[in-house]
Amino acid sequence: MQRRLAAILAADVVGYSRLMGEDEAGTLEVLKTHRRDFIEPKIADHHGRLIKLMGDGALVEFASVCDAVACAVEIQQGMVRRNASVPGPKQVLFRVGINLGEVILDDDDIYGDGVNVAARLQELAEAGGICVSSEVHGQVVGRLNLTFEEMGERRVKNIARSLRVYRVSMAPADAPIARKAPDVGPALPLPERPSIAVLPFLNMSGDTEQEYLSDGLSEDIITALSRFRWFFVIARNSSFAYKGTAVDVKQVARELGVQYVLEGSVRRVANRVRVTAQLIETASGHHVWAERYDRDIDDIFALQDDITENIVSTVGSEFLSAEMRRAQRADPQQLSAWHCLMRAGWHHARYTKADVIEAQRLLHQAIDLDPASAQSYCLLAFTHLMQAQFGWSESTDNPIEQASIAARRAVDLDDRDAWAHTAMGLVDLIAYRHDQAIARFERATDLNPSLAHAHAALGQALTLAGDPERADAPIRRAIRLSPRDPFIVYWYAHLGLAAFAAERYEEAIDWAGKTIQQNPNFPGAYRLLASSFAHLGRQAEARQALEQLLRLMAGMKAIDVRRQVPFKHTAVMERYLDGLRKAGLAD
Repeated sequence: MQRRLAAILAADVVGYSRLMGEDEAGTLEVLKTHRRDFIEPKIADHHGRLIKLMGDGALVEFASVCDAVACAVEIQQGMVRRNASVPGPKQVLFRVGINLGEVILDDDDIYGDGVNVAARLQELAEAGGICVSSEVHGQVVGRLNLTFEEMGERRVKNIARSLRVYRVSMAPADAPIARKAPDVGPALPLPERPSIAVLPFLNMSGDTEQEYLSDGLSEDIITALSRFRWFFVIARNSSFAYKGTAVDVKQVARELGVQYVLEGSVRRVANRVRVTAQLIETASGHHVWAERYDRDIDDIFALQDDITENIVSTVGSEFLSAEMRRAQRADPQQLSAWHCLMRAGWHHARYTKADVIEAQRLLHQAIDLDPASAQSYCLLAFTHLMQAQFGWSESTDNPIEQASIAARRAVDLDDRDAWAHTAMGLVDLIAYRHDQAIARFERATDLNPSLAHAHAALGQALTLAGDPERADAPIRRAIRLSPRDPFIVYWYAHLGLAAFAAERYEEAIDWAGKTIQQNPNFPGAYRLLASSFAHLGRQAEARQALEQLLRLMAGMKAIDVRRQVPFKHTAVMERYLDGLRKAGLAD
């Protein structure tokens, strides 16, 4: 099921059955006229979406709480004017309820507790009035030119919890309702790099004193995203200029010049907190990613760090995945440096010899277009390392040398780029400089604690350096940080290699199997399978795995493995090679 956070407005006509009984045709015509000439244009003015009409009622969805309340007030004010010359018994009056909550999407309809609460709030409203939930009140109080009257806790039909309800004290007709969005000038051009604005997270706790939690989380996410040197992140002062205003993501995109917007909410109840977040591609309004986090509050700062890390690491990988898909749609005759880089990333993640060669062609094109792109040099280093690890070149030495040149150039261009230090660490690792590699990866995780690749590489290095038990934690941390990462196939293989080094062969086989499920063309998984099966005496399965390995790495011999899998300790290397020889690999 798809879920999202929304402001829901439910409305119905007061005394609809009586009006229909007195004049069915006339009532329907008057109601249609109000909807066509006044109500639906007001909904559109406030960026609402009319979900459905239900005889005497309507259900409307808004992305902004301020928009929902402002729209409701302006409709109720307008109906006073439209009813001015109509006798009292024949006037069309509405009751309105507004709630802020999660909804379940089903085609063009919405369902869920958030909708049900809005409907019950509408039943509590008086004729011509508006009732809102505490979540709505907490978001709009002080931000719209309105006052509210607390109605206390109410028990309503089919809602398990009691609702704290507020009545909107109606402003005089024609009184201004909503504040305008901040004026930040004309539309800004988009930067070449993917750009993002993190809007202030909504405080849905109904308590303005909880603003520190939602604001602190937003600020932490902005800071953490800024550590990804691939991204253009709007500064906090510009993003927070939109706090409490009725804006939509397309307006933010135009005014700040961004391709993506991250928005969310925070709700605290007693010692529990719920955080929702969603990443939106602004041009299409498409939701790239959305997630919900439920946590206990024991240490507020540890909680902020935990949720920030989860959101940022996931957004980082989703960001790149979305950009890779977007680059595939670009005109091949008009590729920018960024498009070339993203297309190369797509080919790199396919793990085939031909795709690696195509990735390198695109990366050289990217570097020609932008010689200062540290990211292009990083990925170029990764492609050469893949050729060395999987035997996709005539010699192992040449791709390692090329990887070293590219990684060194990336570090020289941007010494604060965690990706660059990760690339340099992998060069150190395959060159048997284990201590230097570990130091590089630790530097990378310090520069960007949310970079899953750096944590995974640290775990790989610990395994190859002879400490497989310590390797497990950083690799699993990488998976936790980015569970849908396109490079997770590597991390499963790293866990399998750690299990092999610790002589847990059954576990190594399990991880190799998961690696193959992710990508059947990943050679390292079959290499690990062949040796592990052989050590368990499962010769037929070992031979089958070796056949698959040689299909992907034709002509490979035992001597090649010493360069491809750089175990520091001779005993572990010989045990790995012994399994491969038993499977049938030639020296």
